[in-house]
Amino acid sequence: MQAPAPIFIPANQPTAEAPVVGINPMYIVPYPTDLIISEKLLSLSECSLAITDSYGNLMFNIETKFFSLRDRRVLLSPDGRPIVTFQQKILTAHRRWQVFRGESTNPKDLLFSVKKSSVLQLSTKLDVFLASNTKETKCDFRMSGSWFQRSCTITLGDTNMVIAQVHKKHDIASIILDKDKFVLTVYPFVDYTFMITLVAILQEINADRNGED
Repeated sequence: MQAPAPIFIPANQPTAEAPVVGINPMYIVPYPTDLIISEKLLSLSECSLAITDSYGNLMFNIETKFFSLRDRRVLLSPDGRPIVTFQQKILTAHRRWQVFRGESTNPKDLLFSVKKSSVLQLSTKLDVFLASNTKETKCDFRMSGSWFQRSCTITLGDTNMVIAQVHKKHDIASIILDKDKFVLTVYPFVDYTFMITLVAILQEINADRNGED
């Protein structure tokens, strides 16, 4: 069996002294992490996401709250513990999503928010603002790419420093992956629950669920 090609990690990536934390530092490791994300169709209009490691061990689930008017989602640990809740903010021009700690939707528990960089886009670009960035003159992180093509990058602010990527497998292991499974590679010293939540929001925005921007 041919070994997969090594992942290139630029030298100017986050470090132990300056990690990227969006949710919880307990989800940071000093090496690149491949997470397999699988879509599960729940109905004609709803799907959920399951996140496993490269060995197939369940790490997280994203649960849909069907009764919610704001497309509410919850990221859950394997034992069902809520890590974050995220929902679409109503009456906004840029499809803004807000992410809260645990099961809360109280503004005091806001961790970060995500919105389209502009209303009209040929390809999706999302700006991410930490809760402490109240002026939002510059984004803290940016996502660029397409959920449908299973390809996107997450960068630190407006820089070219990539901290995570969504991609398809291109080695022999890809035989086991179908069209509803893809890989999120999170770079060292980056909170991988933060990256998972961003990818889930990208899915929701690309799906354009209610047809409105």
